[in-house]
Amino acid sequence: MTRAAIEERIQKLGPWFYEFDLGDYGRTPSELPPEVLGIHQTRLEMVNRVVDAHFVGRLAAIRCLDIGCHEGFYSVAMARKGVQQVVGVDVREASLEKARFVTDVLGLRNATYREGNCERLSPRDPGEFELTLFLGVLYHLENPMLCLRNIGAITRELCVVETQVIGEVEGSTEWGSREWTRAYQGAMALIDESGEFYNRNPETGASPIAMCPSPKALEFMLKQAGFRRVETIVPPPDAYEQHRRGKRVVCAAYK
Repeated sequence: MTRAAIEERIQKLGPWFYEFDLGDYGRTPSELPPEVLGIHQTRLEMVNRVVDAHFVGRLAAIRCLDIGCHEGFYSVAMARKGVQQVVGVDVREASLEKARFVTDVLGLRNATYREGNCERLSPRDPGEFELTLFLGVLYHLENPMLCLRNIGAITRELCVVETQVIGEVEGSTEWGSREWTRAYQGAMALIDESGEFYNRNPETGASPIAMCPSPKALEFMLKQAGFRRVETIVPPPDAYEQHRRGKRVVCAAYK
């Protein structure tokens, strides 16, 4: 495509959530306010740190599944790093159209995209991956534990999860009798995303019900999904403000 054709396509596909650097063809204009835009670079820096440390010298031999890939920002980043094959999955075809466009403009041959829902992932389809990314998705889901079990079944080595978290809740509750109690394993908050969902906001999940975990709940759920070790990644000093304050976390979950 010519530069004029690419610029026209950028306008036609808008509005954009991510700001992509398209080299000689300019940048896609993100609709996010400047003070929020930094969240994407913070995520990427933290993901790169974990991925580079774990797959040192092996990137060209691994497969990566980017779950809830949206416009393909992190799929593109992994493809540009030299990952052998990147597959992006999202529930919205309109977002995948943008991802395919960016990938084509950048000439990346190792990234593909498909429509899909993390509630229906299985080792039969789309297969198993050494690396899975689950970024900015968990807290938009109605069935987060189901999705984490599905992800655990298809991840061979490492899953990187980034999510909003609620404040920690600790204590115990009666469990069948006044004399019988059980300790909490963290907590989940029920969030109503009806307004965004029914207005077709592409940043919501596949239903108007969202479940947001506390940090302890997230770690417990990841271990129940089959990951033997879970590490919370320390954000960089210049991180997005929610990461600095612990309101969003990045976890590395290892098989």
